[in-house]
Amino acid sequence: MSSAGGDGGSGADGDTTQKMKTPGAEVLPGLSGTGSGSGWTKASCLCCVLEQVEPLVLVQLGEQVQPETKEWVMRMIGVPEKDGGAALLAHPGEDAGGDIIVVSAPRCTLLRATEELGLCKTYRNGDMAAFFYHDRDNFKDSDNIQVFLTLAERQYIVKYELDGLRAQRDLRIPGVSNSLTLRQRDNIWQKLQQAGVIVDMFPLHDPDKLETLSKAWYSGNQLAQPLDMINAYFGSTVAFYFSFLDFYTWSLLPPAILGLALAYFSGAVQKEVLNSVSGSSDEDDSPSVSGHVIQAIFSMLWSTVVMEMWKRRSAALSYRWGSLHLAERFAEPRPGFHGEVGVNPVTGREEPLFPAWQRQLRMAVVSIPSVGMFLGLVVLGMLGFYWGEAQVQQLHQDWDSMLSQVLLYMPSVAHIVYTNVLGTVYRTVALSLTEFENHREESAYQNHLTGKVLVFTFFNYFAVLFHIAFYKQDLPLLRKRLASLLIVTQLVNQATEVVIPFLVDRLISAPRRAERDDDPQEDKLRNQRNLPAFPGLFAEYIELLVQFGYLSLFSCVYPLTAILLLINNLTEIRSDAYKICKLFRKPFSTPVAGMGVWQIAFEVLSFVSVISNCWLLLLSPRLQEFFQESKISSRNILLLAVLVEHVLIMIKMVLAFLIPDEPDWVRIKREQIEFRSMQALGQQKL
Repeated sequence: MSSAGGDGGSGADGDTTQKMKTPGAEVLPGLSGTGSGSGWTKASCLCCVLEQVEPLVLVQLGEQVQPETKEWVMRMIGVPEKDGGAALLAHPGEDAGGDIIVVSAPRCTLLRATEELGLCKTYRNGDMAAFFYHDRDNFKDSDNIQVFLTLAERQYIVKYELDGLRAQRDLRIPGVSNSLTLRQRDNIWQKLQQAGVIVDMFPLHDPDKLETLSKAWYSGNQLAQPLDMINAYFGSTVAFYFSFLDFYTWSLLPPAILGLALAYFSGAVQKEVLNSVSGSSDEDDSPSVSGHVIQAIFSMLWSTVVMEMWKRRSAALSYRWGSLHLAERFAEPRPGFHGEVGVNPVTGREEPLFPAWQRQLRMAVVSIPSVGMFLGLVVLGMLGFYWGEAQVQQLHQDWDSMLSQVLLYMPSVAHIVYTNVLGTVYRTVALSLTEFENHREESAYQNHLTGKVLVFTFFNYFAVLFHIAFYKQDLPLLRKRLASLLIVTQLVNQATEVVIPFLVDRLISAPRRAERDDDPQEDKLRNQRNLPAFPGLFAEYIELLVQFGYLSLFSCVYPLTAILLLINNLTEIRSDAYKICKLFRKPFSTPVAGMGVWQIAFEVLSFVSVISNCWLLLLSPRLQEFFQESKISSRNILLLAVLVEHVLIMIKMVLAFLIPDEPDWVRIKREQIEFRSMQALGQQKL
């Protein structure tokens, strides 16, 4: 089994043959070697000839695909890169005319892709260094590919090579309509997907490794997460999410303790909490200024320290997982990128080219107005919420019954459902808009997609709260609304993310993929496609971002925010782990060096929290009374608020400056990696 950061496994001399396990520790009949009659396409070099091959990825073909088409696809997968292929290993399954292709990767292809991706691996002196193929013998365990690369990395490299397949000349695909012709530099894999030849592709689970990970992750009573095992099995994208979830959850302890202390020792805060739950809008619930000042200042400083400490942890993890030195700008364009074929002026390669001004024009003419339209729908929903709030308040005054008491929460619940549905629809639209913008690099595509979602999310989830706080200046309504969001949203998320998928899995999917020990191994691989595709981590990050916003922006008016979030997240860690392990197919995981644009979003909220908390304190009734008794003019009150706001912003900036983004030892290691990379490039030129 794997050690920390690797997958484990047995290996032999990489210059002769190398034993490799198939998923589930069983040798799949017909998928056990590359020799004559084994069914696998032949490796392009002798050092890659294997006694046993590890199935990594399953490719699902369309039902109407002809045998000659499948044979052509397998040939493109297996031929060397110089001949226009992917230099991988392909197997047709037990039935040569069937609808699946099982794909693996030889050692040399994996090592070359490791260099292209800019991954760092352990050098012979024990330090991490950017991997170079020509220097492969000096890297630890480079002859044992299952230890050298994690399972997630090996599977992603297969996808990376298949997505990078491009036609070297005009081609016609046998067995497919003549209307589908591959032009020079066309992306072969994308064209096959558009034509329905390939309908799906996913990495294969390893049942033994998955079972071991599950026991160490969510099945036991352990509190710490096995982050190295998560990275080895699911990849750094998933591992960074769970690392942040774990870090953020335990970071909620200090504000949770403070909130409980304020609620327990402050009678005024106790009354506010009770009124927010009961729905009462008693105007006499003047907040305890001293308690709320403590909560506000603490939240502002807490959000800064948490994000700065996370940067340090993220840098240490990216070094440990070998993703500190990723290279993408000069790699092949992402599969969805299209344009007229030309010569890249930087790399000198022939590839699709798309003018930047056309992309910017599409963003200005289509993307921005579309985002604006959805923001208008948010405003429309907010107006509907206020209309409903006024109606039920009038109804409660007329009836004054238990039913009318319950109805007081209906506008909030209805608006929460509306915002969730609108958010789901918008994410689909944002995906189409970003695809239409035609970004070359995968990171640029993800950043623009995430940026669109973040703008809408901030407006969708926080517009009503800001309007209540700063326009209506109704703090009791703000507390009630925040309490509704914290309770109802968490219940809805748990139901939609875990309960419903669990019931669907047990009642619908599980019977269809039921298998026995004596079933052919190929049938077990096929059964994995009955699981739904993993929807990604977008919704998970959005949930954490909204939580962070509730806590950092508004917790001074509802001190129990942190304790409610802490309780939710303690269950969220295990439910998310169960969900990704049991309820969905295994996802491909792109190597990443951190949370990317999500980290910027959390930092922006941390900055906005200063402004929000300052003005919320200014609106507190008791502080307003103090200003009136002291006969301080409105102009001086405003100047005082701006002064306090700027002082707190300066304190946050000083804190951020004093806490380095990465530990000194990581900075030194990063600079060593960059220096060795320069040396290696110089040696290559010589």
